[in-house]
Amino acid sequence: MTNIDVTNTDAQTAQPQASSLHARIGAALTGAAIPADLLDLDARDPLARKREEFTLPGGVVYLDGNSLGALPRAVPERLQQVAAQEWGDALIRSWGAGADQGLDWMNLPDRVAAKIAPLIGALPHEVAVTDTTGVNTFKVLAAALKLAPAGRRVILTDAENFPTDLYIAQGLLDLLGGYELRRVNPDALSEHLTADVAALLLTEVDYRTGRRLDMAAITAQARAAGVLTVWDLAHSAGAFPVDLRSAGADFAVGCGYKFLNGGPGAPSFLFASERHLGAVNAAPVAISGWMGHADPFEMDRAFTPAPGARRFVPGTPMVLSLSALDSALNVFAGVDLHALRAKSLSLTDTFIRLMEPLCARFPLTLVTPQEHARRGSQVSYRHPQAREVMADLIGGGVIGDYRTPDILRFGFTPLYHSHADVARAVAGVQAALEARA
Repeated sequence: MTNIDVTNTDAQTAQPQASSLHARIGAALTGAAIPADLLDLDARDPLARKREEFTLPGGVVYLDGNSLGALPRAVPERLQQVAAQEWGDALIRSWGAGADQGLDWMNLPDRVAAKIAPLIGALPHEVAVTDTTGVNTFKVLAAALKLAPAGRRVILTDAENFPTDLYIAQGLLDLLGGYELRRVNPDALSEHLTADVAALLLTEVDYRTGRRLDMAAITAQARAAGVLTVWDLAHSAGAFPVDLRSAGADFAVGCGYKFLNGGPGAPSFLFASERHLGAVNAAPVAISGWMGHADPFEMDRAFTPAPGARRFVPGTPMVLSLSALDSALNVFAGVDLHALRAKSLSLTDTFIRLMEPLCARFPLTLVTPQEHARRGSQVSYRHPQAREVMADLIGGGVIGDYRTPDILRFGFTPLYHSHADVARAVAGVQAALEARA
């Protein structure tokens, strides 16, 4: 009797089925009828011209810029210049000896910080661009604990905060000893701002649901209770206006590869309010390096912090990735951040509205707040087969993502998305759900 490899046979059968499904979703994208009102919105879009500054693959609606932003067209040329000319020809002179020719790697972190500052409502000297989001979270949490009054030994956070933030806090507190990480429901934060709390660690926009917290109100409550604030802006910066100074925030962190489009693994940024930087040692730096010294080439054996947030830059700038982020941030030139927010809300409103008939037909549950003030720039739904549905969508050209246990997540980037993209994406979702049903 001939032995049959059942597993291999199943795989061979599944492949044509998957290909057929993906083709069906792709056909829905290309054949989607775009309502006239959406075409009119796109015709009047003041940000429409920005789409031309990005490289977007054909046949795809990319709705995952809240995980990895699309490639700005100018970035490859900039990287080629850095590699071939600044590194290849100028070599070590690019650190600063050729500053009169635009070669000044030493100050690259400060130049990038100056571009990020207006996007988050900060002054340039309050921003440092360096390291990863996790490392920067460690540094600002350590600074907040040092600045907190004696006897306050609790970090308060959202019970469902992004895991990395929780892991970093746990690691820091294990290192210090005698501290506690207290996780609570974000709707009950005010009840937990007690006299033993040193710092409040929150993410402004929830990574799963897209729910946005009221930064100004929460920060005011924390300050009234004598608690320092640390805000994670991973899903905020570049998606809508952030105003850390007006909110009274103490510290913040954020990444460069989501809505800032700096590329995979782009450097992170941190914010430290100038009220904590006024005195030389006012903001203790847990990870101190020579690039954060007031005079790096003096090679002093004692650490003297550089002015401003530059003290948080410990080591040699990551020139290639910083240069990519520096170039990517140029897409925000001339952008009215309030127009950016208005378009974000219009895109997400449209997506929610067009998805309503599908929610009535399929087991989809909207988990993103419909109130504008409580919404970031993404829309999420629960579905019992979310992982499988998202795999179908990605294979067919609607690229969103999945979060455990049952979240379908769709991110909207106002700089390169149109309302027509929204209609096409919904057509693709409909095709995927109908096929699976």
